[in-house]
Amino acid sequence: MVNIQFPDGAVRSYELGITPMAVAKGISEGLAKKVIAASIDGVVSDASTPINKDTALKLITWDDADGKSTFWHSTAHLLAEAVEATFPGVKFWVGPAIDRGFYYDMDLGGKTISEEELSNLEKKMGELARQNNIFIRKQISKGDAIAYFTEKGDEYKLDLLQGLTDGEISFYTQGAFTDLCRGPHIPHTGLIKAIKLTSIAGAYWKGDEKNKQLTRVYGVSFPNQKELDEHILMLEEAKKRDHRKLGKELGIFTFDDNVGPGLPLWMPNGTVIIEELERLAKETETAAGYKRVVTPHIAKESLYITSGHLPYYQESMYPPMELEGVKYYLKAMNCPHHHKIFSAENRSYRELPLRLAEYGTCYRYEQSGELFGLMRVRCLHMNDAHIYCSKEDFANEFRAVNDMYIKYFNIFGIDKYVMRLSLHDPAKLGQKYINEPELWLETEEMVRQVLIESNIPFVEVPDEGAFYGPKIDVQIWSAIGREFTLATNQVDFAQGRRFGLQFTNRDNQPEVPLIIHRAPLGTHERFIGFLLEHYAGKFPLWLSPVQVKILPISDKFNDYAFSVNKQLLEAGIRSEVDDRSEKIGKKIRDTELMRVPYMLVIGEKEQTEGCVSVRRQGKGDAGQCSVSEILSTLTAENKNRQSI
Repeated sequence: MVNIQFPDGAVRSYELGITPMAVAKGISEGLAKKVIAASIDGVVSDASTPINKDTALKLITWDDADGKSTFWHSTAHLLAEAVEATFPGVKFWVGPAIDRGFYYDMDLGGKTISEEELSNLEKKMGELARQNNIFIRKQISKGDAIAYFTEKGDEYKLDLLQGLTDGEISFYTQGAFTDLCRGPHIPHTGLIKAIKLTSIAGAYWKGDEKNKQLTRVYGVSFPNQKELDEHILMLEEAKKRDHRKLGKELGIFTFDDNVGPGLPLWMPNGTVIIEELERLAKETETAAGYKRVVTPHIAKESLYITSGHLPYYQESMYPPMELEGVKYYLKAMNCPHHHKIFSAENRSYRELPLRLAEYGTCYRYEQSGELFGLMRVRCLHMNDAHIYCSKEDFANEFRAVNDMYIKYFNIFGIDKYVMRLSLHDPAKLGQKYINEPELWLETEEMVRQVLIESNIPFVEVPDEGAFYGPKIDVQIWSAIGREFTLATNQVDFAQGRRFGLQFTNRDNQPEVPLIIHRAPLGTHERFIGFLLEHYAGKFPLWLSPVQVKILPISDKFNDYAFSVNKQLLEAGIRSEVDDRSEKIGKKIRDTELMRVPYMLVIGEKEQTEGCVSVRRQGKGDAGQCSVSEILSTLTAENKNRQSI
């Protein structure tokens, strides 16, 4: 017999070798029909996995994030089966689940997939799904796996096998398709009721532009048609809100081949948004006792060897420059520089917590295939700060950072969010993580307790911590329900010792500070990309590059329009006059397209009475008022940073 503990704490005894699916059927047939996979002692596994020891079990359904990931990964295999039936001789690289769906990279031997063929593949997948084929897992030796893919002439799977050893290699088969895969998978293809292949793209093998370009097919699937229909509507809305499209239309940012990929150029309109975000951050941080610093964009190799970033992070850094026999690296992170500022003076417990803040510019060499608008760039401006504190102060400081996040969520109208508590993997100590097992457990528990006591929604994610300590990744959702990673809040128990940082404690003894790395607004790049989608380009007044457009209905009212504009500018309102010789209807339409929050229409009556006619973005005519009244309204809305 084995004892199985369920998420509610209940424990039941079952026959040795029982599967999670059999457990589900024992509870109810209705539950069993919903089970996609199972978490067995924290490891997501097939629902057909035998349980041979006392176990903590969670039955996973579509409603769980792991359920969706398993469902989409299984659909990627279904796509591969359809492609193999349509394009004999195709070779496959990888086919993972992603945030909203899946993709599979494939080598079609010089062939291409047309839009019509994409539609036919979608239909073929539907036919295969209806066959209710079981996903069958088979453990296989490395030698047999190599022989299998050698016979197929598949250099891509043979490459994947190089990093694997006997005991960790498995094949999955459904219908006529077999693939190298660690799993898990859904019980059978019949659970996949609705499929949409969304796009085709090119993708370099392993993300390296020096390698062959493969064909990447993206798709999404659902257990019912209703959810797919809702998803398609969301995708259509997302296209309208695409930050790359809106960024170009609104003159926010641009890229140029002569500057380089992933290196955005901020236009005047985008620079206004940057400056407003910085103003908000600086006001908030000043009120919270932060001190501002400025650090260089480069540093000697020795700095990053001391910090540990070169051993752990070198692949994401630009290659070094060598000057006078010394190697210099572009700054990929601000923390080592801030640590040097801390150590530049003798520190006492009376100075702690010491909070050093900088909107620092960092450079990271993202692979070409991973660059995506403002979301994945090579130059980023980070709302960074490092807090140096004693262990006794840690909880209050970490809590204060989380409170700052909540304040920002309220300002930007972010209603849905969750904190991901990223932990270490004990098996990877000394490789991916600093080898300090006791400190890992202690600091992880410290962070966990702060989150619990603060009633902040969070989930725990193993094997995603920073190399120097646990961290929180902040997940937010835009107005149309798309998930973004905004920022991070990290605990660092290693850097203080690496840099020899210390302060004199109350007992007049040297003590190493704990360090909190935090960036509540993330980077300008990612956050503005998120805001473009969140607001559909219709920024609240305080963030709008142009806050007011003054529209004279004919040239003879231009002088009065410019006199009103002068008053607005003197009051700190970003306003412009549209003095083109165009009809007022066109001026209004053009201003609406540029998402300007306020329009002030000026004609004979307005000039005579010294007033303006107000129009609001998306709301139409708001009536007439005096210039002083509209100034008061705009100033108050600006000051309060009202959201939409």
